[in-house]
Amino acid sequence: MTGTWLKSGDATSKAPLRMFCFAHAGGGGGFFRPWRELLLPEVEVCPVILPGRETRVAEPAFRRMEDLIGPLCEGLAPYLDRPYALFGHSTGAAVAYEVARRFQEDPARRPRRLLVSGRRAPHLAARRPPFAGLPDDDFLRVVAELGGTPQEVMRQRELMRMFLPPLRADFSLNESYRPLPGPRLRCPVSGFTGDRDPEVTPLELRLWETTSDGPFRMRVYDGDHFYLAGLPEPLRTDLLEDLRCDIREAVS
Repeated sequence: MTGTWLKSGDATSKAPLRMFCFAHAGGGGGFFRPWRELLLPEVEVCPVILPGRETRVAEPAFRRMEDLIGPLCEGLAPYLDRPYALFGHSTGAAVAYEVARRFQEDPARRPRRLLVSGRRAPHLAARRPPFAGLPDDDFLRVVAELGGTPQEVMRQRELMRMFLPPLRADFSLNESYRPLPGPRLRCPVSGFTGDRDPEVTPLELRLWETTSDGPFRMRVYDGDHFYLAGLPEPLRTDLLEDLRCDIREAVS
């Protein structure tokens, strides 16, 4: 890996807790950038940049979780020098979960909380058939139906074709994912979803409580799969409520 996992200047504030954020398939760290000012000074949002996205677009994207987690955890390790939480949306929830499990057994580096959004519990089968291997036009049609990519970008066919390799890699990562060997979590888990999300039901989200011996809390908001875009006030309030508990525990 030649690029950095965080943007220059991230993980440098004096906030008592960092929250590393992992985006959906096809998304990047920029999705969480508007959150930074809304959660400071208590929580420093640190969007994670995976290979194949944004400043790392020239690097080959990972297609399988078992290949990604090792380099990712190695890249994040220098930034775990203060209490932290992990937030993942959709595919990013699976990535955050595996990172949490990788650091679970190290008392000095285990996460304070896992926050998952817009995704079924990891042991549940996928609801839709795989489509990462479809022909280009069919693949882009399904991506457009999922939302999350601005229509003005989707209409630029040549631009979309340039991003096809990392986009396919993201969906291959998601479709091939099965929970990796590893320990059961002991940290609290928070689950979030929109009430009209076609990718997950509240019951499927609630089953994340089976992944940890720690407490579980779930919230459902008005919205679809991208209910969280821009950090609506109800979600902001709930995030701070949960993370303040972790901050109090860390300083007590």
